[in-house]
Amino acid sequence: MKEGSKMNSKIHHSKKLPLSAREIALDILTRVEQDKSYSNLLLNQMLQKHPLERNDAALVTEIVYGTIQRLNTLDFFLSRFVAKGVQKLEPWVRSLLRLSLYQMVYLERIPEHAIVNEAVNIAKKKGHQGISGMVNGVLRNVIRQKDQLVISHELPAADRISLQFSHPQWMVSRWITQYGEQTTELICQANNTPPKTSARVNLLKHTQTEMIELLLQKGITAVQSELAPAGIIVENGGNLAFTPWFIEGDITIQDESSMLVAEALAPLSGMRVLDCCAAPGGKTTHIAEKMKDLGHVIACDVHVHKIALIQEQAARLNLNSIETIHSDALDLPSHYAEESFDRILLDAPCSGLGVIRRKPDLKWSKQKNEMLGICKLQSSLLASVQRLLRPGGILVYSTCTMEYEENQGMIARFLQQNANFSLDEFPQSMFQKEAKSSLSLDKGMLQILPHQYQSDGFFIARLRKG
Repeated sequence: MKEGSKMNSKIHHSKKLPLSAREIALDILTRVEQDKSYSNLLLNQMLQKHPLERNDAALVTEIVYGTIQRLNTLDFFLSRFVAKGVQKLEPWVRSLLRLSLYQMVYLERIPEHAIVNEAVNIAKKKGHQGISGMVNGVLRNVIRQKDQLVISHELPAADRISLQFSHPQWMVSRWITQYGEQTTELICQANNTPPKTSARVNLLKHTQTEMIELLLQKGITAVQSELAPAGIIVENGGNLAFTPWFIEGDITIQDESSMLVAEALAPLSGMRVLDCCAAPGGKTTHIAEKMKDLGHVIACDVHVHKIALIQEQAARLNLNSIETIHSDALDLPSHYAEESFDRILLDAPCSGLGVIRRKPDLKWSKQKNEMLGICKLQSSLLASVQRLLRPGGILVYSTCTMEYEENQGMIARFLQQNANFSLDEFPQSMFQKEAKSSLSLDKGMLQILPHQYQSDGFFIARLRKG
């Protein structure tokens, strides 16, 4: 062989082979656990860094979210097969076993021998022979005893639901207390299903029907939301953020439950409106659209880097009525005169337990003892911003959680302390007609649960100042 050929051969062999779908999934899962990275952000970064065929990218997404969603169930099953205990394994080995077991139990379309072979090959590549042998032994043992991987119905309700639908036991216990066993099971089940792709139509440019027709002309299936008057559900449109309709301001990507907040506020053209915790701007821009971009919407956020997100959304939608301010919402009374706003939205910081479907790692990172601090902040924010509302004005308080203390309990305490406020009926136009009859509405208060419309869990209260 010529010298040049030898050199070319060396160069050829030194090139790294591209990572497989499961190697990418493994890397993401290990970093989520070790570095507390957000799975959705890390997944997007990795898929940009390692371009894959569409089917492989979908597999990575399925494995990452599915493994995180089913974490405690997978560990419960694995503990039978790992002699020294799952938690004593190296983090990447633990993640490899989890993602392999997830595929075996929840993805029936993938042959078991292919799952084992891929896992063993990854283990050889990343570790030593002892690790690959252990991985091989554990997974082949799982296959032999797969029919025994069941959750006993003899367990107490909270333990059974926690393991069957993979949620922390403390969280399940709280929901059973608040909603009962059957509803808690439905909530947990819904949290493990993929979120729908929903968008808010910019009604300043198109009706829902017109927007659906535009999408259908391009071969994209879309239907009207059953819940939100401006909402549509898109079924095969890919990432809507890359479509011309999003870029040109025809639509905004938003959950259906979240769309109801501006509907509850019901701002009118010419009003002066304050959005206290506004980033990233979905509700702010909806408010401006409902006002036909006539009036003044002040959008506040405590995080300076998030102010740009609101401004970007306003510019994309060509809305000129929005002004941004960087401030802690607790300090807003030092910026504005008392009783100077017609409408105020406080979309409060909260535990976020209503969006577990979109952020599955949230259920494992959230701690029971965090709730008290969150409630104190919400109470302080309400006490602070209510002073800025004029008599006769409307304050809407919203959260993306299902926790009584953050929602109905918070409003009950606020009304006890502020006799000049009262709950106010929601506008007739707030919901689609069918939804209005199916939702459980207290006067001026609404709690949406994740299983009801396969949307985010959300709470909305509408208060009028006397």
